Amino acid sequence: MDRLAGQISASHGRLHAASEPFARHQIAVGDGHTLYVEECGNPRGRPVLVLHGGPGGGCSPFMRRFFDPAHFRVVLFDQRGCGRSTPTASVQANTTAHLIADIALIRAQLGIDRWLLFGGSWGATLALAYAQAHPDHVTGLVLRGVFLGMREELDWFYGGGAARFFPDLWARFQEPIPEAERHDMIAAYHTRLFDSDLGRQARFAQPWLMWENALAGLQSHPVSHAPADYARAFARLENHYFSHGCFLDEGQLLRDRPRIEHLPAIIVQGRYDMVCPPASAHRLAEGWDRAELRLVPASGHALSEPRITAELAAVMDSIRDEDRSRKSPA
Repeated sequence: MDRLAGQISASHGRLHAASEPFARHQIAVGDGHTLYVEECGNPRGRPVLVLHGGPGGGCSPFMRRFFDPAHFRVVLFDQRGCGRSTPTASVQANTTAHLIADIALIRAQLGIDRWLLFGGSWGATLALAYAQAHPDHVTGLVLRGVFLGMREELDWFYGGGAARFFPDLWARFQEPIPEAERHDMIAAYHTRLFDSDLGRQARFAQPWLMWENALAGLQSHPVSHAPADYARAFARLENHYFSHGCFLDEGQLLRDRPRIEHLPAIIVQGRYDMVCPPASAHRLAEGWDRAELRLVPASGHALSEPRITAELAAVMDSIRDEDRSRKSPA
């Protein structure tokens, strides 16, 4: 779950200056998929992997700006089926297990032993799943807008929970669906997003995306239309994953938390996040001694919310400063 980064009115003055990648890669991962991967910052810096939301959101240049380019070696990639990865909007051989294997392959090909994980929304889900599968290759986690891939979270967003706060937008989301099918909006949209008619897919991709987009920011000014290719990839991939319970056992990320409890984690969570309510972040952090939950006031879900942006930037700068202090002579 996530949205188009940077579309919410926000002050990004605390971010680092925009920079271009020092390397770009097209990595074939099998099953007909080729991933776009980029590296930014310092080639000899501390490695960080950025995991975008959605599923299907793709990376943006905005995501590079949370990291001091003199200190971090930042790796970003577009997950299967979205962004600059190909084939676009493909759900063939596209599961959480495939994405975890892709991350492992990227790490090996780039010659990185261990890296810090930075992910929000679905990116936080994937970060947790990867870390639990490969804890020896992770140095820590920085998470935002936690989504655990659980039924109750999907029921909140697609089963009428969030609709209690946004009845007008919920009505707009339901409008294209016959009343008899509205009891299961994920299934109803799935039928249409995977229709053989590409035009029909595109028509239903827009309201799927706009429902989430409209709720992502506390003070958002949501767009009413997104580029057709982006919307189709986002909607199809997100619906595909949600139709299959994110390809996780129910409660898996909480069940397997002991595998990563030795790792440090900082969780940045908007107090008024309507896409991924704070209850999930609280459940994840509770009892994890090395996890710090930072509930950000007057903030929603999106990466570009002003206080969320500032908090994440401060987190990454504090990690940089701690690294430097450890290296400095006593």
